[in-house]
Amino acid sequence: MDQKNIIIAITLSVAILLGFQFFYEVPRLKEQQQLAAQQAAQQPQGDAIIPQPGSGTGTGDSVAAPGSDAATALQSKTRDELLGEDPRVKISSPQLSGSIRLRGGRLDDLVLLNYREEIAPESPKIRLLNPVGGGEGYFADLGWAPSDPAVKVPGADTLWQAEGGPLAPGQDVKLSWNNGEGLTFERIYSLSDNYLFTVKQRVTNDSATPVSLAPYGLISRRGTPETLGFYILHEGLLGVFDGTLKEVDYSDLADEGRIEQDTTGGWIGITDKYWLVALLPDQERKLGTRFVYDGTGPLPKYQTDYIWEQQEVAAGSSLETTNRIFAGAKRVVLLDQIRDKYNVAGLDRAVDFGWFYFLTKPIFYVMHFFNDLLGNFGLAIMALTVCIKLVFFPLANKSYKSMAKMRKLTPELTELRERYSGDKTKLNTEMMQLYKKEKVNPLSGCLPILIQIPVFFALYKVIFVTIEMRHAPFFGWIQDLSAKDPTSIFNLFGLLPYDIPNLGPLEILSLGIWPLVMGFTMWFQQRLNPPPPDKTQAMIFQLMPIFFTFILAGFPAGLVIYWTWNNSLSILQQVVIMKRQGVPIGRMPTKKT
Repeated sequence: MDQKNIIIAITLSVAILLGFQFFYEVPRLKEQQQLAAQQAAQQPQGDAIIPQPGSGTGTGDSVAAPGSDAATALQSKTRDELLGEDPRVKISSPQLSGSIRLRGGRLDDLVLLNYREEIAPESPKIRLLNPVGGGEGYFADLGWAPSDPAVKVPGADTLWQAEGGPLAPGQDVKLSWNNGEGLTFERIYSLSDNYLFTVKQRVTNDSATPVSLAPYGLISRRGTPETLGFYILHEGLLGVFDGTLKEVDYSDLADEGRIEQDTTGGWIGITDKYWLVALLPDQERKLGTRFVYDGTGPLPKYQTDYIWEQQEVAAGSSLETTNRIFAGAKRVVLLDQIRDKYNVAGLDRAVDFGWFYFLTKPIFYVMHFFNDLLGNFGLAIMALTVCIKLVFFPLANKSYKSMAKMRKLTPELTELRERYSGDKTKLNTEMMQLYKKEKVNPLSGCLPILIQIPVFFALYKVIFVTIEMRHAPFFGWIQDLSAKDPTSIFNLFGLLPYDIPNLGPLEILSLGIWPLVMGFTMWFQQRLNPPPPDKTQAMIFQLMPIFFTFILAGFPAGLVIYWTWNNSLSILQQVVIMKRQGVPIGRMPTKKT
């Protein structure tokens, strides 16, 4: 009875979590997005500016504003029109294409060449950064904040002069600007083979008086992006401050308005599910950082920024700083390499491995190893499943032996329940004596399920959040392990000549081939277990394979493949043990003969 109650409790807990996500979180997210769209439509035209970091404290608002984006720039201009308005330096690498806007020196045009919006080969490539206007804007910027507002520093309207180009790995670009009062500002951009920009900023003071300047960096985003709204995935602003990860949702920042924190080293940025734009400042410097929201314009604006302490530039001298910008795909191995090379604490935490970080990240690396070995992430998942089975083999073996003995004792247990149906105390005593005599642990059958649950959630996390799984094919019709099985029972799995549209809440009824196979393996494995004596319990257990088939049908195909393969291995192990124990395969009689 305790064994069955534990399993029922686990099943109900999973059902509550999934039900909460499906019936509450998703509708709530849609309502928030509709409300945000209505508020944006009601806002007056114009482009209110999120203030830059202030002088020396990181909290002021009056110094080094990013400049005024004219209201006309927010009209319905195309991206190509916006890119053609100002001179630019092209960016060209095997991973990236785009440009740096010379007016303002912004990095606001970036396309990821190796990733597309959809799996179809004609699908548009991912546009990560975009110029302000046309209803969007997403850019990174660096600059100087003076202690004296009278000192002219480069801003959003400054037209820089460029030397070199295009910006490419091994080919730097230098931008320069003179304020006409003795200060010359320079930026030297370098690009790695992947997504890391290194920016050296230099200011030379040829005037007769010293000046105090504070280097800053910012990432600004116009409009609230569409997010998935899953509680297991963070999309929004984030950073690592003094070694501690901090995540802030768009809605939470809109409520707070501004969140400030000081740190030594670390990083700050804005993340999507698979993409990251992050500032990686000097790791030895003490910084003032902020997350800022402004909802006064036609579109909400989100900004994350940092500022150093004021640095004095004496007359006839210069000051140089080095900062880095990561803008690209959140590839786990790449983030780890950058973290280790530049000692950027916690950069790998940009991939939301969650509370089970200690389990999810090792699972990812094991899968990554098997993928390099086998050339297929689906096979890597199956190889990982075998490894997990081997690790827990002794425990599972003991559990299955106990379950086989329990199955063998089913007729005797049924007879005891009928004999002592009116005396529960006597019944429990007799059952315990029987268990002790036959050396059977009635709770041992829960162990395989309890072991599988944390592994299941950890693997779900890996498949769901890592870009390595995105558009990763298996075999046959599974061309994306991170998406649900695309086949549907409604068109006989593709045999009928029409596609199935999205059914909304009824999408759960559109079962694919792999979920059905998974449900069958779960049903077959259940047939090997001791049958529940109670009719209510028996009915619940009979419905569990159906319940999980419908629930897991919407999960990533990689996870369904894992569950199916795990069930198959468990069935094989259980059948072998039952034969060794002399227990017949199939339903046992309910009474002794």
